[in-house]
Amino acid sequence: MYALVLASMMTMAANAQNDKSSKSSNSKEEGDRNVMLNAASANGPREIQIGLPSADVNVLENGLPVTYATNPHPVNATWRSDASLSHVGLLKISETAITTGNIGYAVNSQTQLGKEGFQGVLNYKTNHFGLQEFSLNMNGQMAKDLFYSVSAYQDFDPGTFKLRSSQYQDRTQIYKAALTKRYAQGRGELTAMYKYSNSHPVYNYATQSAPFIYVGDGSVKEFGKFKLGTTSYLPIDANITYRDMRTGELKQTSLYDYDENRSSEVSLLNNLSFGDGFNWKTSVRYDHARGAFVYQTPMSLIDLQADGAASTYNYQQSDVTGAAQKYNGRYVQTRMSCLNAGTIDELLFTSELSKSFKSSTLRVGVNEWYYNIDYCSNTTMYDQSVPEDGSYAVRLWDANKTQSVFYDFNKNASEYYKGHENKLALYLTHDWDITPKLNAYYGARIEWQRLKGENAAVKNANGDYVGRFADYYLGTTAADGTKIAPANMEYDWLNYDFTAALTYKLTNNFGFTGDFTYIVQHPTISTFAPATMPNTDKISVPLGRAGIYYNNKWLSLTSLFSYISKTNNNSTLNLQHDGEIKAAPLTYDIQTWGWTTDVVARPFKGFDFHFLFTYQKPTYKKYETSVKFSSGYEGKINATGNIVAEVPEVLIELDPSYMITPTLKLWTSFRYFSKTYANINEAYYFNGHWETFGGLNWQANKRLSLGCTVVNFLNQTGAKGSIAGAELITKEEAKGIKNQLMTGSYLRPFTVEFTASLKF
Repeated sequence: MYALVLASMMTMAANAQNDKSSKSSNSKEEGDRNVMLNAASANGPREIQIGLPSADVNVLENGLPVTYATNPHPVNATWRSDASLSHVGLLKISETAITTGNIGYAVNSQTQLGKEGFQGVLNYKTNHFGLQEFSLNMNGQMAKDLFYSVSAYQDFDPGTFKLRSSQYQDRTQIYKAALTKRYAQGRGELTAMYKYSNSHPVYNYATQSAPFIYVGDGSVKEFGKFKLGTTSYLPIDANITYRDMRTGELKQTSLYDYDENRSSEVSLLNNLSFGDGFNWKTSVRYDHARGAFVYQTPMSLIDLQADGAASTYNYQQSDVTGAAQKYNGRYVQTRMSCLNAGTIDELLFTSELSKSFKSSTLRVGVNEWYYNIDYCSNTTMYDQSVPEDGSYAVRLWDANKTQSVFYDFNKNASEYYKGHENKLALYLTHDWDITPKLNAYYGARIEWQRLKGENAAVKNANGDYVGRFADYYLGTTAADGTKIAPANMEYDWLNYDFTAALTYKLTNNFGFTGDFTYIVQHPTISTFAPATMPNTDKISVPLGRAGIYYNNKWLSLTSLFSYISKTNNNSTLNLQHDGEIKAAPLTYDIQTWGWTTDVVARPFKGFDFHFLFTYQKPTYKKYETSVKFSSGYEGKINATGNIVAEVPEVLIELDPSYMITPTLKLWTSFRYFSKTYANINEAYYFNGHWETFGGLNWQANKRLSLGCTVVNFLNQTGAKGSIAGAELITKEEAKGIKNQLMTGSYLRPFTVEFTASLKF
């Protein structure tokens, strides 16, 4: 249910070595990451690559996760980098580990609170596809020491191709209101805040896949008049039929309506200074939400001109009157629609007490995070045309099997769980300048994780998991007589993390740096969604890095060797053979060695250049699974030692910028991703590609700024990620495959964006 992020080994922020305003050399945040330049999405932060499956906590606001779990409540449904924020940064891995218990970078944001006087900012963005995005914040003073801040965000995004099934690929609205009381003598402030969001992130299922011709040498070419990224691969009909996992009722909805996310949040923020270096800050938030994450996975691609296909299939489509007529196209795409949704209540509390000494800062914090959810994923299969002329696809049905467009309800990846999870944690960090040349940063976290609830991992009389079957729901009966009833689950675990970093200045410019982070986790409640119980053994994640840094007035360089691994990754593969789909659960490990070099150079006035080079080889460990199909064929996968799918071995980032005048800035960003494998068996692969961005920013006057950004200005087209239904294909089988139609994800197309920001 998660996507593997691209692997790279991260650098430490050597920039802080030259920061004379910072007492400590270990800042909590990284720089030079262009976190909002995203080639995969037009409205969310990029995932910074660490070589592991992405963690749930990846965006924080006011010290708390924006969403406790991203499935079924995606971050972009309730958070945007808009005018309501006063700060957006990127927390280091060590800081994320200690304060949240998760591995990886986290976007760190702060809400814009009221200030003296009156301030306002209005941001506007559009693109040549018709996007309309508005963001407004107004804040000021109501009375003595009493301040307000109100914000509104509106997004009307038709995407890069027109849909017939909905008007927008993203329709999101977010409203915030905050009231702040400042304490006397500048000792701090207390803020009460309310936020409401309503979002339909249609792009999650509308932009996932498209057909292309796989040439056989790592390149692809377009299928007829179908243009990758600018032609829709969704059927015209917006409605979909599904069987409710909880009740067994057959229901119909539109994909747009089902994909609605709603959230109502109430927050309290308290910052208090006691003097003598003591500071105390607390954040608490209650959120009641409906989270929804709809996606449609392409499965089998059927060639009706293949041997035996004419006698096997009899595909029909509806004409303009609704009558059935024979489908005369060559290809048919089968699709699995997953309608994920849940009702969520979460109460999150974080409090930190810090003390600043002459040469160090000590911090003690506590998390109390409670998450309650009633979740299910209803799955539906349907078939559609694959139009070579670039027209809209239509839904089909095989009259030899059924007269219904939708079939195999809940047979494949359907999910269910209901219950709560609680994490109570205590953490401590110490940032210490031991000598003017030696800095140490270390910390630890201990966490009690408890979860309780029910799921649909049902066993029969022999003790074997029943698995999903057509028309599966709670209360039905399996073919062997097993009653499908919820199974109880209850676990208590102790998790712990620790981190340590040393930086030694051999000279004023040159030194050595290294850090080590170790995390022990256990599965979250969402891991209990499939038809089998997950591996509940501990998940350990060690990350170690060591290298050198060099700084002077115009250059900052860090070069590091790194190692990271993660044990007991739980996953479920949907394996396909002869049109049949079987779910195969497995547990596996990943490990990555790497070398990375990060450079920030300012060789002359007005010119900045950021360079990042990474080489690594992330591999699967203990990656073995098999499943037997009804024909008797046994599909086996042994990917141990293989390069992790979708992950490049070489990544390069080039970010030059130049101030043409004091008010006019020209900038570009180039990201290179080397060859990636498109299936687990390393049978298919995609050649390396560039993701490019560029822009011109003009500060017209002290109130108005204008900008133009071009996404993918090299206009590079092609596929990326994985190839649908290719998990069981081996290297030997792939050798003879040339110029074959396949489906998969693709690069974001050439896009011109215009922005304006008005301060008043």
